[in-house]
Amino acid sequence: MARKIRVVVAKPGLDGHDRGAKIIARALRDAGMEVIYTGLHQTPEQIVETVLQEDADAVGLSILSGAHMTLVPRVIELLREQDAGDVVVTVGGTIPSQDIPELKALGVAEVFTPGAPTQAIIDFIEGSVTDRT
Repeated sequence: MARKIRVVVAKPGLDGHDRGAKIIARALRDAGMEVIYTGLHQTPEQIVETVLQEDADAVGLSILSGAHMTLVPRVIELLREQDAGDVVVTVGGTIPSQDIPELKALGVAEVFTPGAPTQAIIDFIEGSVTDRT
């Protein structure tokens, strides 16, 4: 039996609202993935440590605070420093459309804004993780 896709769902920074992250975590779990939810107020260092400890295939960062242009690059930088640059990084939340191209240029695989269908997120992660194995 093949190993389940392992996804860390994380709330970096000072966001205090995690309903969306929990909905995504549940949808991924219901789709057969193994999901590790880190909880609120995680630093980039804590998130990357969890990704490494859990041998995750992907990490989903849920950001509503507007700090995505600071937090996301730091997570990607730390993953690369730890030779984990092949981990699929997705971002969800209130991300202005003008920031999406820069996030993707930094190494974000996909950005999901409010209203994105959960099936689209599931399909993207399944396709991205399958493509890298």
